[in-house]
Amino acid sequence: MTASTPGPARVDFHHHIFPSGELSESLQRTLAAETGWRFPIGAMRWTPETSLAFMDGLGIKTAILSLPNDLDRNLPAQQRRTFARDVNALARQAVDDHPGRFGFFAHLPTPTDIDAALDELTYALDELDADGVTFTNVYGTGEQAHSLGDDIFEPLWAELNRRGTLVFLHGEQTPGRNRMPNRFLPTPVSEVPNETYKAAADLVTSGRKRQYPNVRIILSHSGGSTPVLAARVAVLSHYLGCELTPEEIVADFRTFYFETALSGFETNLVALENFVPPNRILFGTDFPAVSPEMASWYTNNVDNHFAARPELLAQVLHGNAHALLPGLA
Repeated sequence: MTASTPGPARVDFHHHIFPSGELSESLQRTLAAETGWRFPIGAMRWTPETSLAFMDGLGIKTAILSLPNDLDRNLPAQQRRTFARDVNALARQAVDDHPGRFGFFAHLPTPTDIDAALDELTYALDELDADGVTFTNVYGTGEQAHSLGDDIFEPLWAELNRRGTLVFLHGEQTPGRNRMPNRFLPTPVSEVPNETYKAAADLVTSGRKRQYPNVRIILSHSGGSTPVLAARVAVLSHYLGCELTPEEIVADFRTFYFETALSGFETNLVALENFVPPNRILFGTDFPAVSPEMASWYTNNVDNHFAARPELLAQVLHGNAHALLPGLA
């Protein structure tokens, strides 16, 4: 599986790790049942070698590993702490065993447990040398839902800001009010991109993005619908009482980074280039939550879109990554 343009070695910012063992596989099966998504065969039995074979086929030099979403949210508190530590230790082992091929975003116990999240953040960054942390946009459902702009997360944002941490933000697998329209439109297809947009809009209009400017945030899937809905948020939120002006709201949206997993398509890429400077665009695949063939389709589109501009292609594929994470270079 070769992308249409070999280009420079890629850095994949959206690459998942799935720990082995019955607990992890049970959590993944629950996620699949709740969302309607069918994981590719073998995805639940991930190994570093599985990723390396995919990476070599697609010209990826380094993949930044992350656990998708809040898989462990229903576990008891102590078990969530243990699960997060095990995930992060597994990711660190992959980094050590395959120098230069992997980095990782640390998984935190459900961050509404602030003390646990801060403890794991400190351990992952100081002891395991994680490249950053991963968040989903909302924790809990219904009346118990807490979006990332919620006051409950303020101590965590303050610490992330103090450290200048890189955050990978993934939309939650939150089902819509109605059941999915049909089996071809499960939650990851129809809802997750909008959840990512809601995260960006929440962080901007709540003032968190401006309050904690040292936190560098990557939005998954090109930010979902963010580039086309930011202007809607700007005017309507200001009308509803947001203290930021429409121009300030748009400016804050433009401080996010955007990666191309499952969104490498000309329309999306033109919108991104129009919305943010080129140093805000990163490469991603979403493997192994999607198959190599699916990831390759989007990768080919990215290559084709930038083919006539090789310097910009190199910037998107690895230059911007090296600026964010100089150690990768």
